[in-house]
Amino acid sequence: MKSFTLLLLSTSILLAGSCNQKKALTGADGPAGSTAYQVEAYSPVFPVLIGKENNPVFRINVKVPETEMAPEVAEIRASLAGTTRLADIASVKAFYTSDEPDFSGEALFGEAAPKAEQLTVTGSQPLKPGDNYFWLSLTVNGTSDLLHNVAAEAIGVKIGAETLAIPTREQPLLKRLGHALRQHGDDGVDTYRIPGLATTNEGTLIAVYDIRYNSSVDLQEDVDVGMSRSTDGGQSWEPMKVIMDMEEWGGLPQEQNGIGDPAVLVDRQTNTIWVAALWAHGNPGQRTWWASQPGVSPEKTGQLMLSKSTDDGLTWSEPINITAQVKKPEWFLAFQGPGMGITMNDGTLVFPAQFKDEEQMPFSTLIYSKDRGETWHIGTGAKSNTTEAQVVELSGGALMLNMRDNRGSGPDGRNGTGARSVAITTGLGQTWTEHPTSRKALPEPVCMASLISHSLDESGKKLLLFSNPADRYTRHNMTIKISEDEGMSWPEKYHTLIDEGTGRGYSCLASIGENTIGILYEGSQADLVFQKIQLEELME
Repeated sequence: MKSFTLLLLSTSILLAGSCNQKKALTGADGPAGSTAYQVEAYSPVFPVLIGKENNPVFRINVKVPETEMAPEVAEIRASLAGTTRLADIASVKAFYTSDEPDFSGEALFGEAAPKAEQLTVTGSQPLKPGDNYFWLSLTVNGTSDLLHNVAAEAIGVKIGAETLAIPTREQPLLKRLGHALRQHGDDGVDTYRIPGLATTNEGTLIAVYDIRYNSSVDLQEDVDVGMSRSTDGGQSWEPMKVIMDMEEWGGLPQEQNGIGDPAVLVDRQTNTIWVAALWAHGNPGQRTWWASQPGVSPEKTGQLMLSKSTDDGLTWSEPINITAQVKKPEWFLAFQGPGMGITMNDGTLVFPAQFKDEEQMPFSTLIYSKDRGETWHIGTGAKSNTTEAQVVELSGGALMLNMRDNRGSGPDGRNGTGARSVAITTGLGQTWTEHPTSRKALPEPVCMASLISHSLDESGKKLLLFSNPADRYTRHNMTIKISEDEGMSWPEKYHTLIDEGTGRGYSCLASIGENTIGILYEGSQADLVFQKIQLEELME
C-alpha cells in the first residue's frame, strides 16, 4: 500500500466581513521511498447565487510527478459545516477541469445530495502527470434567505486506494448568498451591464441596467434600459421590463437608436422615480463616446433622456428629452452618471453627470432640478479628465462628487496611479473645491464606482459607503468600504471583499432599511449580481 504526502497550499479563508487570507498546512511525510502526490486546496471569495446552476466554492489540485504512473481520483470529501440552513443547498457537484485552473461545468466528476454536513462525491477520474484540477459546485434553492451563508470546504480526496485528509480551519468558510439577477443569455440577450439601484419611499427596490441585445459593446448598438423590481427587499424579483426604448426613431433601425448607461433617482418628497439615460442616434458601428459631435439635435449629438414613474415603478413615462436644457451646443457630449442620483434635504433633485467640452476634454459634474423635475440645470466641470461619478450630500449641505479619473490609465495599464478624484461644492456645482482625500484614499482601476450616504438612526449620524473593484490595475476584488467621518478616512477594518473574481466592475449601493445594505454589481459569476448584507457585518 502506497503512502502519500499531503500539502495544502494557497488556502483562502473567508469569514463573514473579512478579506482573503492565505496559509499553508502540511500533512505527515510518508516513509522513505514512497511516492508523493501534492494536493492544493483553494477557496475563492465568490458569491453563491440563486438562479445560477453552478456556483464554484472550492478547488482541489492534485499534482502528479512526471515520473509516476498516475492513479484515479475516486472520491472528493467535503464539509458543509457552518451553513446557516442545509436545506438552502439543492445539489452538490464536482467537476474535473484537467490542467485548467478556472472553473468549468463541462466535465462532471460526480454529484451528491446535501443531506448531512459531511458528504462524499464519488466518481472515476484518471489523473495525468502535472496539475489535475477539481472544483466543487453548489446549486441553491430559489427560496433561500439572502442573509444566510453557506460553507463548503475540502476535507479529503481518495487517490487510488488511499484517502488523504485535508487539514481544515478552526472556523468554517462562509460564503454569502445572492441573486444572479441578470446572466448572459437571459431572455435571448447577449449582455446586461451598467447597474443602478434605489429604494423607493415604499421600500421597493428598483434596479436599472443596459439590455445589450447583440454584444457587450457600448453605444452605439441595439441597447435598451431594463428594470427589475422587488417588493421584499431583494429576496425575489419581478420579471424584467423594458422602460426606455427609442425603437426605430428617425427611420433608422434599433441598432442605431440605442439608449443606455442609466442612473436612477427617487424624489423623496413625492416618491416619483426618475431614470436618466443616454440616447445615441445614427453612427452605426461607432462608439458614441467618440462619434457624438457639437450640437443639440439627435442627428448631431448624444441625447440626455429621462423617464419617470409615479406609481412606485409599475409604469413608466415615454422618454423626456432634456438635452437642450443642460448641454452647451459647443460641447461634444453631456449625459448622466451612471448609477444613482439623490434628493437633497431641501428637495433638490441631483444626478451625477459628465460632459466633453469643445476640446473633447471630459469633466465630471452634476445636473439638478429645484422644481420636481420640470426643469434641469448643469454645473461646471469639477476636474478635467474625469467621467463617471457619484454624489452624496454631507451633513452641512455640501455635495461630494466622487469621480472616475482617467489618470490611472497608461499604455500598459499598469502605471499604478489609479485612484478616485473627490471634489466638494456648496453651490450646486457652480464652483468646486478639491477634497483632501482626492487621488489618495480610494484606489481604482479606472472604473465606475458607487457612493451612498446611510443614516444610522434617528440621531442623524450618517455613514458613507463606497464600492468598487479595489485594485489599481484590474477590475477584480469587488469591495464595500465604510467611512464614519464623511469620507476623510476609510479604515481597513471596514473593508469587505464580496467577489475576488474579475468582472466588468460597475456597482451601485442602496440602503434597504436601517440595518441592511444592498448592492447590484457586475460580478465574476454573473452579468449583474444582487446581494444584501447586514450593516453590522460590514462593520465587524
